[in-house]
Parts: sequence; structure tokens; C-alpha cells
Amino acid sequence: MSGLGKTLIYALLLGLLCFMAVGRKRGFSLSVLLKMAWDGGKTSFPVLRVLILIGCLTALWRASGTITFFVYYGIKLITPHLFVLIAFILTAVLSFGIGTSFGVAGTAGVVLMILARSGGVNEIITAGAVMSGSYFGERCSPASSSALLAVSLSGADGVKNLKVMLKTSLLPTVLTAAVYGVLSWKNPILSVDSSILTQMSEEFSLTWAVLLPAAGLLCLALAGVRVFYAVAASGVIAFLTAVVIQKQQVWDVAVWAVTGYRSGSEELAAILSGGGMTSMAGVLVIVIISSAYSGIFKSTGMLDGIQEKAAALAGKMGRFAAQIVTGICSGGLFCNQTIGIIMAEQMLGSLYEDPQEQAADVCNSIVMIAGLIPWSIAATGPLAMLEVGTEAIPYSILLYMVPLTYLMTKKVWYR
Repeated sequence: MSGLGKTLIYALLLGLLCFMAVGRKRGFSLSVLLKMAWDGGKTSFPVLRVLILIGCLTALWRASGTITFFVYYGIKLITPHLFVLIAFILTAVLSFGIGTSFGVAGTAGVVLMILARSGGVNEIITAGAVMSGSYFGERCSPASSSALLAVSLSGADGVKNLKVMLKTSLLPTVLTAAVYGVLSWKNPILSVDSSILTQMSEEFSLTWAVLLPAAGLLCLALAGVRVFYAVAASGVIAFLTAVVIQKQQVWDVAVWAVTGYRSGSEELAAILSGGGMTSMAGVLVIVIISSAYSGIFKSTGMLDGIQEKAAALAGKMGRFAAQIVTGICSGGLFCNQTIGIIMAEQMLGSLYEDPQEQAADVCNSIVMIAGLIPWSIAATGPLAMLEVGTEAIPYSILLYMVPLTYLMTKKVWYR
């Protein structure tokens, strides 16, 4: 678990204790408050089992060469005047596959930043493009924990939400790509250090067959298979790919699924190692604590006054605009997406008749906005991996293009 994750967990635990203290002052016994927290935490259990599988999947995709394939051939597509654009497209494709901005920033993002620095490209602009691409899958990947939580809390259908997310992605993605196209032309890469590609091709067999885990996940998700089973199937395919094609030992792959993939190359270890069930420990704890907050808020009525104000705001501005405001406030206060998504359900969930609309509103607002808040772990985590500061946030164009375009076009999707 990273230092940022531990700090956030400690802060959330402290906040939970504070809210329980408020509950005690309101006359609730400690045992009753603990039961409220437990009841709230229990609601996250269906999500937790999928998150555990996603952790395994990220390690297995590393071991099978799937992630390396995307990075390797994405880099080979680079031409001098298209570097920033390729950085965005490559990370977006990879993000759609693995569903985590941290995972993308820590793999393809690190490689792209190395190339940018050695090739004379503005590293702040490159980091912004990587952030944009990394967040593409946070809202629409079948393996995204954020999208999964939004769907679960709203009661929406995951497959329908995936299709809506892809449709509403088109306009902001095209506009974002156009901006990065211009920035690419103004910031050409002078040279590409191909040594890292050589190392990748030496460690992995990069045939088209290593795409099977990604293809399996996408096809099963679009076919309506539940996310849990789609992720599990992709994991099995990745396991077999690692053993059969990459010639990895069965026991090693099984261990990596739990503890994270470990590259045999010193040069690639910092980029490709990671994932595994244990990598999700921090996320699991954050989801449980955040759900415990929800249980206390709901049962004590602690937020009734704020809920009324949120409802009034939605009446004046519209539900999605209210989601944006809620996302900014919750993201700024609690510094993460998870509790922001849960707070959105708490504050505005009762205003929706259509759960699909609710899930879409959350995915197009809070999930993206969290990455724009400079002190949120959703921003500081990926930026730390890229070794840049918050000055890259203004260049993370997709993160604000999504809510802006959806705000202007929502009536096309929901009347």
C-alpha cells in the first residue's frame, strides 16, 4: 500500500471517529453507531469481490504480456509531430482495458515520460495527456472500480452503463484528441530511445495472441456477461497466456496474481512490476470505510439538511450540475473518488427515477472531477508516478471536457 493510500485511510478513520462522536452527542449509543457503520460497510461487499479479482487481473495482464503489447506497439506508432496525441491514445486504450488510472500512469505513463524527457518534449503537456488517457477508462472500463461502484450504488445495469459511457465518450474524446494534435505539432519529439522497446521484446513474446485477455474482457462485457464473470474469465485467459505463450511457471503466475507481477529485468521492473490482489488492499479499505460513513449518515439523518440544500440546488441547476458541485465539494473535502461517489448517492440518489441516468451522471462528473483537485489522491497519485506537479492538471483536458460536453448534451441521452 502506498504512503498516499495509508495517509488517506488514516484521515478517513479519523473522520469516521469524529462523525461517530457527533452521533453520540445526538443520543445514539456506541453499539448502535457501530452497527450503523457495519451495515453501511456490508453494502460494499458485492463490489469488494470484484475489486479483488481486478487486482489479480492487473498482475496477470502484466505476466501475460498484454500490457507490454499495448505499450510496445503504441510507442512504435510514434512519429515526431504526433507524440503527445499518441500518448493520449495509447493510455486511453490501456486504461479502457485495465480500468485504473494508477495502473496506466505507473506503466505506459512512466515509459512515455521517459521518452518525453529524453526527446525534448514538454513533460508537463505529456503528463496532462497521460492523465487524460489514464482517466478514460476510469468511467467506462469493465474493470474500473469507480464505474463499478457507481453502477452498484445506483442499481444500474453495468452493460447498459458501459454502452452509454462509450457513446458519451465520443465528443469529448474527439475534442481532446484535436487539442493534443495541435499540442503535438507544436511540441515534436526530437528522438525516440528505442532501448526500452528492445528490453520489452526480449522479455516477452509480443504476438497477437497476448491480446486475448483484453479481447475476452471486452467481448464478454459487451455481450452482457456480469462484470465479475467477465473479469474472472479474462484472468483465466491471461493466466493461460502467461504459462503457454510467455513460458512462465504455473506457481509463479499463481503467486503473482496475489502478490503482484515481478519482472525478471532490472530495467523493466520499475515499470512493469505490480498489480495483484494485495495491490487492492488500500482500495478495499477505503471502500469499506466510505460505506461505513454512508451507513452512519443514512441512519442518523446527520446530512438531512445538506440533502435538502442539494435537492434545492438540483431543482435550480439540474441534477447533473448538482452532481458537479457535489463532486467538487466531496472530492475537495475527502480527497478521493470513492467517498465522493457514495456521497453523491447519499445527497442526490433519491432525485433519480432512472438508475442508468444516475450512474451516467456520476461517472461523467465525480469520477473525472476528482482528478482535477490538486490535493486529491486521484490527482496526486498518478502525477507522483509521472514525477510532475499539479501544473499538469490544466493539460489534463479530458477530465474537464467530459463533464462540460455531457452538461451541454445530456438532453440527447436523457430527456
